[in-house]
Amino acid sequence: MTQQRLRSFVQRVLILTVACIALAGCTIEGGVPTPTPEPTLPASAPIPTGAVVAERIAERNDTWMIGALDLPADLYPYPQSAATRRASATITELLFPSPILPYNYGYTATGVLERIPTLENGDAEMRKVDVYLDATGAITTTVTDVVTQVDQLVITFRWNPRLRWSDGTPVTADDSVFAYELAKAAPPGDAAAELLAKTATYEKIDDHTTRAVLRPDYVGAAYFVSYWTPLPRHLLQGVDPARVRESAFARQPVGYGPYMLVERTATELRFERNPHYFGPTPAASRLVVRVFPDLDLLRANLLNGNLDLGIADRISTAPLIRFDTDAAEGAVQVFTVSSPVWEHILFNLDVPALQDIRVRRALAYGTNRQAMVDALFGGRTPVLDGWVVPEHPLAAPPDQVTRYPYNPDQARQLLDEAGYTDPDGDGIRASPDGATLTLQLLTTQGSDVRRAIARRFQADMRAIGVAIDINEASPDEVFDSDGPLYLRQFDLALFGWIAGPEPGGLQLWSCAAVPAESNNYRGENFAGWCFRDADRAVRTADTTLDPAERAEAYLRQQQLWTQELPAIPLFQRLSIVVAAPDVRGLAPDPLAPVTWNVAAWKREK
Repeated sequence: MTQQRLRSFVQRVLILTVACIALAGCTIEGGVPTPTPEPTLPASAPIPTGAVVAERIAERNDTWMIGALDLPADLYPYPQSAATRRASATITELLFPSPILPYNYGYTATGVLERIPTLENGDAEMRKVDVYLDATGAITTTVTDVVTQVDQLVITFRWNPRLRWSDGTPVTADDSVFAYELAKAAPPGDAAAELLAKTATYEKIDDHTTRAVLRPDYVGAAYFVSYWTPLPRHLLQGVDPARVRESAFARQPVGYGPYMLVERTATELRFERNPHYFGPTPAASRLVVRVFPDLDLLRANLLNGNLDLGIADRISTAPLIRFDTDAAEGAVQVFTVSSPVWEHILFNLDVPALQDIRVRRALAYGTNRQAMVDALFGGRTPVLDGWVVPEHPLAAPPDQVTRYPYNPDQARQLLDEAGYTDPDGDGIRASPDGATLTLQLLTTQGSDVRRAIARRFQADMRAIGVAIDINEASPDEVFDSDGPLYLRQFDLALFGWIAGPEPGGLQLWSCAAVPAESNNYRGENFAGWCFRDADRAVRTADTTLDPAERAEAYLRQQQLWTQELPAIPLFQRLSIVVAAPDVRGLAPDPLAPVTWNVAAWKREK
């Protein structure tokens, strides 16, 4: 701890110690305290203030204190969605380090596996396999008269033999297979369901080796992320797979990471070093995650030395300015990272007015996205040109896509060309047949950021003659399988996607991903954008194993996407990590939780 933080901490400990001594002579049990004679101490016996202070300082210096704005409902390592994964990863990474960690829009090894399996190192291979084809030419498990040979990916995972559960039990390949078996019985979340869908078999080869055989109709560059994070069979064998998330294990799990959870309350999680951890020993014996109701209180606890770092995925200009001031005074360190959460306004291309590319482009030109970024995040996150975030290695260069800088005059000209004018002078345009250009904007309740975006967009559109009615609904309602997005019952929709190492274009923008009755409303191409050349490009991009071919196909898809504009890309959100001035070793990342390298953290002496 720095001298200033040390003095502040010592003062608080002294005050508490004196208060405790003063109160030690009385008890309250519902009435007036009964006076009791004070014991007589020998004149030579000192009050043990110094020992208490020293002990508490030593304990504080041996504890990482982390402040957060919320705690996850459970710590099960298979999250229900990408959003819940992001919310819980800071903590679950302490207990269940990722076998292969998403990092900097790529992947990195963590030591849980001996190495990342690849075609180049031989731990992944393509095998020829005979398959049946149905009448449409699709692979089927039903016996037909048409047989062909296709490639099938087989991946071998070599688990670190030094892995131990925090109760001392060895982590084995059987624990990984057990996680697969649990998921087959009751898929625990979106990511697990997707992994199950592409897995043909997953089996134990020996005590520290598993093998995944992927379905013959699956090929993708992230084939090596086909493992199952181990779960302790010896602790979960009798748990109902459908109720494992509600189990005591999910609330206070036994993991194999650098720390183990020893206590949980409504506002705090307390960890101690895992004595059986296979990796480098963290500097602090203890780690505490404490939740605060708002950023102001979290900031106060950082400034007075109660915290070593605070994390927030939801940050706006006002608290950001205060943290900047603190940093300028040397009171804290501030790390800002463009979040993988990117906001956009989606067009429903079934709406007649939005089928006209001139109208879509007009709305893009008329949206002052830079003003949104300036107001919400102090200009610290970029306006997006497309749907692949700019930090991603597959993002198209800005000079190779169609861009839409704020230009309300250009927007008005395009609307004029599309036949939308304002003959009665009321400020709202109408089509030649008299239908006003009024659009409903669907968004989620409870988000200050989206509420601010919606109001700014509404004002921007009014300035070019377009009326926007804002319709807020709960996130559960918006994203329900029978909700307005999947049923495509909206005009415009404002929400966010979470970017990852894989762009996921096939899921978001392919023709097959348009939710419809014919596919039981599956897929997330909510715009209904089906453009032949772009569809071909994204299919190639998501299924080729040739890096050069993949990059070329993704570039082509993004060029077509920005020309056709099925959505207005807005910006990425901002994440912030604020640390005490003496903390070293932090490496905040857009994808990896801040605790991914906790063993490298230290305090400057």
